[in-house]
Amino acid sequence: MEQFKEFFSNLMHMQFISSIVVVVISIILYECIAHFLRKREKSSNLRMFKSKKGKTYYKLIISVIRYIFIIVTVLILLQVNGVNVSSMLAGVGIMGVIIGFAIQDALKDFVKGFDIISDSYYNVGDVIKFKDIEGKVLSIGLKTTKIEDIRTLNVISVSNRNIEQVEVVSNILNISIPMPYEVEVKKAEKVVKSISENIAEDELINSCEYKGVTDLAESSINYLIQAKCNSENKLQARRNILRCILVGLEKNNIHVPYNQIDVHQK
Repeated sequence: MEQFKEFFSNLMHMQFISSIVVVVISIILYECIAHFLRKREKSSNLRMFKSKKGKTYYKLIISVIRYIFIIVTVLILLQVNGVNVSSMLAGVGIMGVIIGFAIQDALKDFVKGFDIISDSYYNVGDVIKFKDIEGKVLSIGLKTTKIEDIRTLNVISVSNRNIEQVEVVSNILNISIPMPYEVEVKKAEKVVKSISENIAEDELINSCEYKGVTDLAESSINYLIQAKCNSENKLQARRNILRCILVGLEKNNIHVPYNQIDVHQK
């Protein structure tokens, strides 16, 4: 009886050591491959590694490799600890249906993840909007997309199955400049074009141009300007544009119109 206990104890001890060795080797191999890919990505001058799509594929490859290592490591650990993996895989048919229902959300994430990348719905570096959050895409994995909120800089994970609720934020800012009706159109357009030129000189703005009259409001004529900037800089770019508009109007002695109520007495 004692010999049996000793044998069983030694067997468990060997299984424990073998399990640790398997995990350590798996981690070392994964880190070596990931380090090689990171080094290759940083040192390469190929356009595929510099473009947004190339960076997106690189992030996906890293994610796929990580999942493969996790699955293979788990199977090896099961085999080392006495589980017949071959028999388990052979009987996976019925279990697959049960597991499929249990992990259907994860499967949706995987499918949508490949759709996002293959259809270039968005790439690493793009700015997307999910519900009330606008964020820069940091990485696209098999299950989630990680984004950095451009307002708070918080990192948020969005499940890939929510792609229908995601909008890609454009790099265009449309802003109306209100002018009083008393200002002649020629003078107003001259001032707006001057303001547009000043806005274009801002370091966050790529270009800015006057588009024309956009609205005849109750107390003002609105003139539309269109500016282009990097999507991630839109908040600060908008602030800079509004300040530039106010400075331009003040310089030309034009007051920003506001709603007024005329009272007539008999």
